[in-house]
Amino acid sequence: MSQLSEGASMDVPAMSAGGIWAAPGRVNIIGEHTDYNGGYCLPMALPQVVRCTAMPRTDGLVRVSSQQHPGERIDVPVPELAESPVEGWARYPLGVVHEYHRRGHRIPGVDLELDGSVPIGAGLSSSAAIECSVAIALRDLFGLPVSEADLIDIANKAENDYVGAPTGTLDQTASIRCTAGHALFLDAGTGETSQVPFDLAAARLALLIVDTNTPHALVDGEYARRRRECEAAAAELGVSKLREITDIRALSALTDPVLRRRARHVVSENARVLAVVEALRNGGDPRAIGPILTAAHASLRDDFMVSTAQLDTAVEAALDAGAHGARMVGGGFGGSIIALVDANATDRVVAEVEKRFQAAYFAEPRAFVAVPSAGARRVDQG
Repeated sequence: MSQLSEGASMDVPAMSAGGIWAAPGRVNIIGEHTDYNGGYCLPMALPQVVRCTAMPRTDGLVRVSSQQHPGERIDVPVPELAESPVEGWARYPLGVVHEYHRRGHRIPGVDLELDGSVPIGAGLSSSAAIECSVAIALRDLFGLPVSEADLIDIANKAENDYVGAPTGTLDQTASIRCTAGHALFLDAGTGETSQVPFDLAAARLALLIVDTNTPHALVDGEYARRRRECEAAAAELGVSKLREITDIRALSALTDPVLRRRARHVVSENARVLAVVEALRNGGDPRAIGPILTAAHASLRDDFMVSTAQLDTAVEAALDAGAHGARMVGGGFGGSIIALVDANATDRVVAEVEKRFQAAYFAEPRAFVAVPSAGARRVDQG
């Protein structure tokens, strides 16, 4: 039997009428594969969101549906969620309900209808947007006594334990805590966050996202393997997390060259995050962070080995077309890149990427300008 979390109650909650809640996808400006190593990240929320329309039930049934999967409806009784064999998209919202139930929060039943505009498989955290929209909907709908930190942990545990993707807390933290006009500086080791001004328009810049149209799957084993390699490197170095290593020279103690490369990415990426945060907080020209972004891509490609031909081609094309910096984003093995470009150069950069993709017979890429946006919230009230 699960233990009750602090403040949880098995009493019947005070239910509100239904409503609509939204949680955004995110793009990470810098700081990939650092969160589960206790390091630093700098994400921002996207205007693209997942909306969750939630209505209470009293029959103990969870019913989930999605506008992206018309005609498909999943019904699971709350007590049976732990053993449910449901797979695919529905496992994300069901996992959040299960995690609330597992912690002792009574869910008497609920209808959840999802509708999302976050590109799926693009490395922009569509899964976290689902989880966080459902998490805040359940909190508000049933008046559950959970903190912001609880929301992040509930959503993350749903992905880790119920879906089976061993991700860190970056995605859920960004979806919950980001604010418009800012990036979010996250210390994953302590959970502390702070807002960093990120007004590219004032500098006549834009952050371009190019989705390479090569969806990735974080549950396919490679992401988990990288995490295990990082844990092995930390253990050999005698630290609990690689975040504790700040001097690259300390990595010479690693005898396995693969573990040394993985650790080198994490240690150097943490330093890059701190450099970008300092540059942005000092109010200088944001173009200065461009080379740091490009260096991060090289590290992800060569040391962490999570890039692909499509991601590399998109980065190279963007740089050749005049981007100040570019890199792959997300867990890797597909997905998207970001490019820091002059605001009047977005069309030129996209055209160059499209030309290179066509020449290489890659799928047609999709591109849009990212604007730092608000975190998870209720959207059907004032």
